[in-house]
Amino acid sequence: MKTIELIKSLERFNKPFYSVTDLEKLTGLPKDSIYVTIKRWVDSGILERVSKGIYRLFTARPSIEKIAASLYMPNYLSFESALSRYSVLNLVPYTLTFATTRKTKRLTVEERDVEFRQIKKELFWGYEMKGGIYIAKTEKAFLDLVYFASRGIASIDVDEIDIKKLSMATVKDFSKRFPIYTQKYLDKFISS
Repeated sequence: MKTIELIKSLERFNKPFYSVTDLEKLTGLPKDSIYVTIKRWVDSGILERVSKGIYRLFTARPSIEKIAASLYMPNYLSFESALSRYSVLNLVPYTLTFATTRKTKRLTVEERDVEFRQIKKELFWGYEMKGGIYIAKTEKAFLDLVYFASRGIASIDVDEIDIKKLSMATVKDFSKRFPIYTQKYLDKFISS
């Protein structure tokens, strides 16, 4: 396949990234030679490696969040990542954190750590589509973090969270759907 044909074919697919399987189907090359061909395309600058087995066309610039969200579904951006985006957390976390109902998984996308934290199915709610990905509502992202902190899996730096940016009425309403130990932890956290 000629370079220009490859680029046109990939642009017609209109995906933010392509797996090895996508490229294999598109080119019709057998599995034993697709890896060599992909390496040539990466070396020549046609494709860029985003993550293990994931590539994008050099002209495509989807966000890391969009790529990561597409790799391990279902999910929504939450925890410190969403709180930072909403300016509730004063720090910008290095790791992108998503909630998922699947097993916890860590990977690297464009040299950025991405973590998918497993959350119970009954707690997988409170998110909306923004900028092409699902993201937790502000109060839900906060409660997701409180939930993990109440289980000893995460920690909350009180000095770095601006609670005034949260609707306490919404936090209390949402917290009713969380386990009692999370609600008790929340009471201690809010009263401090």
